[in-house]
Amino acid sequence: MKALLKTTKSVKPAEVEKKWHIIDADGLVVGRVASIIANILRGKHKPSFTPHVDCGDNVIVINAEKVRFTGRKMGNKIYYRHTGYVGGIKETTPAKILAGRFPERVLEKAVERMIPRGPLGREQMRHLRVFKGTEHPHTAQNPETLDVAGMNRKNKVGA
Repeated sequence: MKALLKTTKSVKPAEVEKKWHIIDADGLVVGRVASIIANILRGKHKPSFTPHVDCGDNVIVINAEKVRFTGRKMGNKIYYRHTGYVGGIKETTPAKILAGRFPERVLEKAVERMIPRGPLGREQMRHLRVFKGTEHPHTAQNPETLDVAGMNRKNKVGA
């Protein structure tokens, strides 16, 4: 009897087929939608996932200023950054960032922290486009709409 050979095919960069996805972030929880976006950017949703190749898809996120946090994180969560000078640590809350000039940075940074650091991670982050309103300039790419709210629901008997 001949043994079955189980081999895993590594996809080459030239063989990668990239799609475009659009996600409406209105009313979605930041961390939950960020983890879904990170998996799509990395390509982990594809059966041909290869860790050392950029095999992810392009993601467009609209309504990024309407994301929400669970619990009291909107006012109590603190983001830290450092200016590079002695004693230059700065802090801010998600409420201040979402009310400010660039509210899409909350979601961008959440996804960025879920992507591996390095050249491949930076390349994958270039495929993320986040917009604060409903308008985006990528209609020519014919993006597929992802129902992220349906992905987050638990598999309940009545739902």
